[in-house]
Amino acid sequence: MPRHQKYNLLEKIVSSINGDGWEVFYLSDPKYHPFRLKVYNATESYNIKIYVWRLTHGGGAARPSDEYRIQITGVEQFEKEIGAKTIILGWWDEGNVFAGFDINKHLGQLGFSPSIQIREAALRKAYIDGFATWTKESKEIAVAFREDFFVEYIKNFETLHSFGESKKDLEILEDIASKPGFINDHLIQKASASRRIAISNISKKVRDNGFKARVLSAYSNKCAFCGLQLKLVDAAHILPVSYEKSTDETCNGIALCALHHRAFDRSLITITEEYKIVHHHKKIEKLVEIKLAGGAEDFVKYLRPYIILPAAINDRPHVENIKQANIIRGWELNF
Repeated sequence: MPRHQKYNLLEKIVSSINGDGWEVFYLSDPKYHPFRLKVYNATESYNIKIYVWRLTHGGGAARPSDEYRIQITGVEQFEKEIGAKTIILGWWDEGNVFAGFDINKHLGQLGFSPSIQIREAALRKAYIDGFATWTKESKEIAVAFREDFFVEYIKNFETLHSFGESKKDLEILEDIASKPGFINDHLIQKASASRRIAISNISKKVRDNGFKARVLSAYSNKCAFCGLQLKLVDAAHILPVSYEKSTDETCNGIALCALHHRAFDRSLITITEEYKIVHHHKKIEKLVEIKLAGGAEDFVKYLRPYIILPAAINDRPHVENIKQANIIRGWELNF
């Protein structure tokens, strides 16, 4: 069977999910649209059914010049799937942005040449900020979001599309992307109880993605300990997020591959205030004693002597953050 014309859109969806650290299992043959996937990580999983088309410019004599739309083809009507989240998506090539539409507003038999619209302003805002909304005349809330927000959209999409019912809640939601530093628990508590979790989740994601983007950019997407790229690099906090004085400043971050991130969090390796990489002799000795030190010799051998440093001095790990983090993790007895 020839490659499905929407298969490249499925690839973008899967890449977005994987980029957020989640895995994908195909629940149906990916040659057929709509797509059915299970997305999961160590603690959560969701079954999703996805209708997706490219967003095309819909401007013309009878339409706003800044309108984009999905032209629905091959589907007579949208059908929800029991036990799954059913979503309608558009993909905007120009900005690598998705648009999500409320399936509850589009159930039933579709008319002749059906389409669903969103404005370019929302797409461009999502390209810059990661997330944006657009309220249509019907009060439907269309949600534009960057690839790195895909999983967050899946988790919260039912609530997100309900924000058209409250102007106050919608204003708080819209402020999140453009002014993430001003969103606090006090402001979130002003929202309706049913929408506070979604607002809190999106707010946290905006901050996390901003930190991740800045840190990975500072280190050119390379692990500071080994130089690996391959899209297997995380933005790790030097001072743990759980520590009260931890921040999302770039100088409290370091780019680490999956292996070295886990080793760093488990105090097998760290950096000194001179940016030297050291391993925890005593912990490795204990692993030898319990016969769980396989690969330890090569693990230590292939560590760089010093970390890769960002070009910008202000982006480099702050010495006070390193010092405090090593105290918290008990490193002072190993140096």
